[in-house]
Amino acid sequence: MNRRGLLAAGAAGSVLAAPNLASAQPQVLWRSAGSFPKSTDVLWGVQEMISRRVAELTGGAFQIRPFAAGELVPALQVMDAVGGGTVESGYTAAYYYIGKDPSLGFGTEMPFGMNARQHLAWIHQGGGREMMEEVYRDQGVIALPASNTGAQMGGWFRKEMRTVQDLSGLKFRIGGTGGMVLAKLGVIAQQLGAPDIYPSLERGVIDGAEWVGPHDDEKLGFNRVASFYYYPGWWEPCSEGDFIINTKAWEALPKAYQQVLEAVVGETNVWSVSRYDHLNVAALRRLVANGAQLRPYSRDILLACHRATQETYAELGDRNPRFKRVHAHWDRFRRDSQSWFRVAEDSSANFLSIAERS
Repeated sequence: MNRRGLLAAGAAGSVLAAPNLASAQPQVLWRSAGSFPKSTDVLWGVQEMISRRVAELTGGAFQIRPFAAGELVPALQVMDAVGGGTVESGYTAAYYYIGKDPSLGFGTEMPFGMNARQHLAWIHQGGGREMMEEVYRDQGVIALPASNTGAQMGGWFRKEMRTVQDLSGLKFRIGGTGGMVLAKLGVIAQQLGAPDIYPSLERGVIDGAEWVGPHDDEKLGFNRVASFYYYPGWWEPCSEGDFIINTKAWEALPKAYQQVLEAVVGETNVWSVSRYDHLNVAALRRLVANGAQLRPYSRDILLACHRATQETYAELGDRNPRFKRVHAHWDRFRRDSQSWFRVAEDSSANFLSIAERS
């Protein structure tokens, strides 16, 4: 046999001797319950991407089957299902569950908090993830930061919100700690899953609603039932979504698969915020062109909301020592981070906004 024949035979032998990648690894099949409908394609896309990439990186040995809101459990019961072991994993926003522990709000973001980059820095570099591990552990889950919407909008209303008095008696869909803050100003805050917002707004069950931003809001059709679109969404300067895993399921997962999940949520986090920043630009233009009345919240409203936020934080801290501890850690990082952003990021953005209007 010549040299080429020997090489070919050797290569064939190596292929035959090598075990199949998937068969050489433990076979794992999970279900993943989600809080978001398929119509919110970026949020649902994160859940799909996690499932696809995990399968790709393990040669199909680790499979996660994703389910949208309501397919396995209701949108706002995902953490209960995962923590209780009904399903192995889920994709949700921690602030939906602040009724269990107000400290969970820090896992998503808090009123007048940090932008997406600052929040990510707190989670990964500033000790935020370590602070939150204890909070999630009490719910029976491990949380992996898997997405971020970036800055959100301030909601849709049937009428203009000119003064603080206009908030009194307003029935408003809002998630997380922002609802507690607005309640101090007379708002009747209601937390609804995405599928329930449009019909509630259309029937007049609520007077206004916030969800995410232009791309999602346009898809959900809010502009068809409310005209006035406000900014900023001060209660969510960003919004983290978590891929949560039942603690026992995580501990039983091979270390290599844990590392795959950690790597994949790093991908989806970057993809989601960049995707929203791309899609929101054109969506906002379309909404305005089709009649949406874009309005900024007045300074008086923002100041009143800021005061009510600080009161809410103090009251929650008095009742819940863990909230007080996490808030102190988060707020110290927030202040330090903003001092840097004011020097570099904000000064440049403010100058450009003036220069390009002249």
